[in-house]
Amino acid sequence: MEIQNQTDLTEFIILGFRNLQELHLLLFTGFFIIYLFTVVWNTFIILLTLMNQKLQNPMYFFLGNLSFLDICYTSTTIPQMLAHLLSEKNSISYIGCALQAYFFFSFVGIECLLLAVMAFDRYVAICNPLRYTLIISKEICLQLTPACWAGGLINSVVHTTFAFQLPFCGNNHLNAFYCDIAPLLRLSCGDTSLNHVLLFSIGIFIAWTPFACILLSYSYIISAILRIHSSEGRQKAFSTCSSHLTVVLLYYGSGFLAYLSSDSSYSSNQANFISVIYSILTPLLNPIIYTLRNKDIKDAWRSTIKKVKL
Repeated sequence: MEIQNQTDLTEFIILGFRNLQELHLLLFTGFFIIYLFTVVWNTFIILLTLMNQKLQNPMYFFLGNLSFLDICYTSTTIPQMLAHLLSEKNSISYIGCALQAYFFFSFVGIECLLLAVMAFDRYVAICNPLRYTLIISKEICLQLTPACWAGGLINSVVHTTFAFQLPFCGNNHLNAFYCDIAPLLRLSCGDTSLNHVLLFSIGIFIAWTPFACILLSYSYIISAILRIHSSEGRQKAFSTCSSHLTVVLLYYGSGFLAYLSSDSSYSSNQANFISVIYSILTPLLNPIIYTLRNKDIKDAWRSTIKKVKL
């Protein structure tokens, strides 16, 4: 039998919602509210960091980039999910699937790198406060941020290129809610061993090395905080990094569950729902964590409101 190559496919059928017909309206409403809140709240943080002079420092420069990244993150998947919930034909074009997988995987990698840069920023601020402005200068910020984006984009080029060179043997029914690398590899009828090697080897650089750097940074940060004599000083120092640490634990915790779910011990439905939670949970909660636990942002918001009233 002749194997049909992936180039013969014109579209993929997204099967994620096939067993949830009666919940489509509820899911549409929930996803729409989540997407709206995520975009509005992250846009609010971006504008606030740009407009308020007190927030013109590296910490909030990186936070603004994280908020922009989270908007891109959710915009890659949720609009298409909303369209499928309103349509009887849950399909996405072959090119559309490739683009969605590319951008989604790019943003995953970029966030890993950016969180590591933000951890380094907090390390310098707490462990070397007198040299902070020299080490984390404006020039360094403008070099580190594009480096994070370049690393994530290049990483995704490799994975997406090799994934879409695989044969699918005419099978275009993707058991997922959106196009991601892991479900595409499960769909292929070809040898995916090289793809898994790439996921593991490049994943060490793009995900686990940044995570190790984050852990190392916080080991020094915690050690420095414990050496502070006054409880007020310790509390103030911890408050400057608690939001970032919470975001890191949330992102890597949900991400670990999402990619662990591709293991055979999980059912396809479990894997799909965990991947949805991973892709929409962190962009939704990141702005909440940073605004609820950050005194500077609260003060900047009050100051902006006063100026508007005047």
